[in-house]
Amino acid sequence: MSQKTFGLLAGLAAASIWGGMYVVSKIVLDIIPPFALVSLRLILGAACLFVILVVQKGLRASAAQRTTAVLVGLVGYGISLGLQFVGTRMSTAANASLVTSASPVFIFLFGAWILRENITLARSAALALATIGVIAVVDPRAANLGGQVFWGNLVLLGAAITWGLYSVLIKRVSTVVGTLELSFLAFLGGLPVSLPLGSLELSRQGVGVINLAVVLGVLYLGIVSTALALYLWNKSLALLDAGLVSLLFFAQPVVGGGLGATLLHESLGPGYWLGAALIAAGLWVAARSEGMMGANRRAAPQTVDEV
Repeated sequence: MSQKTFGLLAGLAAASIWGGMYVVSKIVLDIIPPFALVSLRLILGAACLFVILVVQKGLRASAAQRTTAVLVGLVGYGISLGLQFVGTRMSTAANASLVTSASPVFIFLFGAWILRENITLARSAALALATIGVIAVVDPRAANLGGQVFWGNLVLLGAAITWGLYSVLIKRVSTVVGTLELSFLAFLGGLPVSLPLGSLELSRQGVGVINLAVVLGVLYLGIVSTALALYLWNKSLALLDAGLVSLLFFAQPVVGGGLGATLLHESLGPGYWLGAALIAAGLWVAARSEGMMGANRRAAPQTVDEV
């Protein structure tokens, strides 16, 4: 399997896991407050990767590289996830789905601006198709873009922008720090934000009844949705241009909608199927274009040798 193919599959797998994450989160968040849950996710994710790092003879990055990785994690897991939770609380779930789906656009733009990646016609067309598909899936008619939730919508937009910035910065740092170590350090970077806010939540509202389903849900969110999925996302960014990886993010609402219908008996309208088809078409255009470019495509930056 080529690195390009592995990068595509890794990004798709990460986005698909995150799509399914919302089904589990919907159950667990009824018991554990948002920032407390984020803290648990990051701690579990970091613990899993730390065990693997110990087996692989520990951290290899320099002190300066570690600091950079932690700061990038602060942007992605501290600021971006924090803004997403705050914005969702101030706004509505429908708005959150609609506004944060703009993240791939910002990954695409930041990749061109910061990494000087080429904006090709095929990638632009694929991005347009997938964006229209996401709009069809989330149905903007269900969103309230004005009134009292206006500021919440702005905060959600901030979450989308900072996730785009995080994804591009992770790609840049991945040229000098291995993906496994980088992911571990980035998780630690999110804790200075999530831990204080999570502690505040627990002191004010506490937690509900903890049962086996909640424990399994937390373990799934920490090990699968955080340690595994974010490692795969970061690996995809290390192997491919950020502009291409941005398109893989669009698989998230499709998988989330499908699992919501299957497990939570939520209804799927015709917009879902139309959107899924458009997103698939966009991904096909992008993948076909990358395959056609072959050796003529600008080589991706070399990353350090690690799994």
